Amino acid sequence: MFPTERPRRLRRTPALRRLVAETTLAPDDFVAPLFVAEGLSDARAISSLPGHFQHTVDSLRHEVKELLSVGVGGVILFGVPSTKDELGSGAWDPDGIAQVALRVLRDDFGDELVLMADLCLDEYTRHGHCGVLRADGTVDNDATLELYGRVAVAQAEAGASVVAPSGMMDGQVAAIRAGLDRAGHHGVGILAYAAKYASAFYGPFREAADSAPAFGDRRTYQMDPANGREAAREVRLDVAEGADILMVKPALAYMDLIRQTREQIDLPVACYNVSGEYSMLKAAAERGWIDEERAVDEMLTGFARAGADIIITYFAKDYLKRRS
Repeated sequence: MFPTERPRRLRRTPALRRLVAETTLAPDDFVAPLFVAEGLSDARAISSLPGHFQHTVDSLRHEVKELLSVGVGGVILFGVPSTKDELGSGAWDPDGIAQVALRVLRDDFGDELVLMADLCLDEYTRHGHCGVLRADGTVDNDATLELYGRVAVAQAEAGASVVAPSGMMDGQVAAIRAGLDRAGHHGVGILAYAAKYASAFYGPFREAADSAPAFGDRRTYQMDPANGREAAREVRLDVAEGADILMVKPALAYMDLIRQTREQIDLPVACYNVSGEYSMLKAAAERGWIDEERAVDEMLTGFARAGADIIITYFAKDYLKRRS
């Protein structure tokens, strides 16, 4: 007779389930996104991201200390300047808010965690787009690449060990690698937003980073959610240009592409569990519609099962607190 109960024998107790679990999550797998804003006297709550803040430099230091205490693997920093211009010059200003914060965190924590910096212009430009605009309002790809190189060098000199270009400009990884190498920052890594989609799940982030486009949208340079094979091409291009880590963003609706990327390359694969994914789960849990802890566990495990080595998530601190 076929042993019908054999699979169920290993599900009988929590200890048995843990013993045979195929996918496990470690604290070092997690990166926490953080926002630091210029001109604040106190941390400011982000209404659409419950539990998260635009930080002052001092409150940022406290938050990173807490994250370290639960074992988080790294943080990725987003700067929110008090003034903006057409080119986004605050992004590469040595005294810009992100560079100031990076220096403080590097001085405080050294290499206790991986210090990453988002590399884009949308937080710093008046128009909210990720690059230099032509007179007709379209993004000038090549002019933008030159500025990305400046940003990368400024972030590296401020203390970032990994820079993370998110603008989806053609050739951005090669331009940033060349800029870093010319400046002697050969050891600074690049986490490439290789497959970043024009998603409806970014809304809360745009409040947090004050980065909504003043007109139009980003569909001409971010990817169409309908396209999966295109992601494979983008990933291969970023590998050829010198990326050290490849990222899929968003994560929840794109787990097939996390798996595709994992099977395609042998570099580390990251995914970004983005703001809208966080906020919709939080909202459902607040209404009692789902069990937040079980849903978070299931979702994060799914990312790892799909092939993500690194998970950037707003749930990092709370998840790791529960697990510590």
